[in-house]
Formats: sequence, C-alpha cells, structure tokens
Amino acid sequence: MDGKILIPILISLGLFALIFGIFYMRNRERMAMIERGMDPRAYKPQPAPWQNLKWGLLLIGSGLGLFLAYVLDRTTFASTQDENEAIYFGLIAIFGGLGLVLSYRIEKKELYHDNKGE
Repeated sequence: MDGKILIPILISLGLFALIFGIFYMRNRERMAMIERGMDPRAYKPQPAPWQNLKWGLLLIGSGLGLFLAYVLDRTTFASTQDENEAIYFGLIAIFGGLGLVLSYRIEKKELYHDNKGE
C-alpha cells in the first residue's frame, strides 16, 4: 500500500479534529460562564489598544534586521557565501526584540502619563 492514500485521510481527520475541538472548547467556556452566573451573549473580548503599535514595531524591527543582515552578507561576509544563515536569524531576532522593548517603553510611558493626570 502506497503512502499517497494516507495523506487525504489524515488531512481530513485532522481538519475534523480541529473543528470539533474549537466547538467543544467554545461550548465548555460558555457552560463555565453559565455556571458562574454570567451571560455568555453579553461577553465581549477586551480591546487591545496597543496591539497595533506592538505588531508595527516588531515588523519594522524585523525588517531592519533583515535589511542589515543582507547588507552585511553582501559586503562584509562576501567571501563566505554559504555560511551566513545565522546572521539573518540573529539580526531579525535582535531587531524584532528591540522593537518589542521599544513598544513596551512607549506603552509604559503613556500609561504612566495617563495615570498621573487623573
């Protein structure tokens, strides 16, 4: 028996399990809310006002890291053509992390100023 027949079967079973799991967990969450006396229809997720800033700075930092890695790969490390993958991953992680730290600092600064004014 060839393994090609197993691929559609496994994909179908995985998709069914994923959909079943989503509905099962949603039902359990609603039942827990009802047991605590809460109305599940009135529940709305809390807004995340800083989410766009966080994602924006993460992507900007990752882009800067990727660009800097490309420039370093083509200029400084040009003699070692096939051994420079670590530079890309390292600089993307460093600059992405710096973007998240910058986002945290901006959020902290704004929240401090908002609470100070009250």
